[in-house]
Amino acid sequence: MSASSPPLPGALAGLAPLLDHYGYLAVALLVLLDNCGVPVPGQTILVLASVYAGTGHLNFAVVLLIAVVAATLGNSLGYLIGHTGGRAFVHRWGRYVLLTPERMERADGFFARHGGKVVVVARFVDGLRQYNGIIAGTTEMPWRRFAVFNLIGAVLWTAVWGTFGYLAGANIGAVYRTAIRYQVWFAIGLGVLVAAFLLRQVLRYRRRRREDADADADTTPETESGNGADSGSDAASGPSTDSDADSGSGSDGASP
Repeated sequence: MSASSPPLPGALAGLAPLLDHYGYLAVALLVLLDNCGVPVPGQTILVLASVYAGTGHLNFAVVLLIAVVAATLGNSLGYLIGHTGGRAFVHRWGRYVLLTPERMERADGFFARHGGKVVVVARFVDGLRQYNGIIAGTTEMPWRRFAVFNLIGAVLWTAVWGTFGYLAGANIGAVYRTAIRYQVWFAIGLGVLVAAFLLRQVLRYRRRRREDADADADTTPETESGNGADSGSDAASGPSTDSDADSGSGSDGASP
């Protein structure tokens, strides 16, 4: 950057030469890769490009447009990867990472109910941003539904971080460190909520299992008693039939 540009914190300063040499192309490539499963600093390059735009080195509208398109395409590519190869990968290797067929079935149900919200919110969480498209494809989230929420998430993510970098300007160092700290707390809070939700699902599943087992136990004695009653009825009817037969034969013998 030029001498008139604000001093940059470590992460942004490390990417400055890349942005100086490749400009918009660096934004497009890193944002796309960051959103399709490759751990590169896509969010950081977006913030840095927005800072450049705030100092007149890049066009802010072009930065936002490129970031939205790259983020949408990147997540769509992740969806394609998950949709074409995710199931086969889970069937072959899932047991090694404790991803059993039962857990995969529950993941399918979860994405069927909450997939849209996950795709949008995941954009703001490192780790989830890189892999939520792959997960959505693996769980076979309908493409049209995914595409809508993918675009919404890309626009919101780009608008938030782009505007943040553009407005931070000369104070980018202090503001960026504060934002990263709050993002960490946000990620921790989200992790706690996800863990609580999963625990709730596990407890509900175990409770249903116990209720089903109790219902089976209550049904079994009734069935056995019903069979006993039938047996008793048969035993009672058996001797009476023989008696009837004897009496009948006796009367036949007495008749002339």
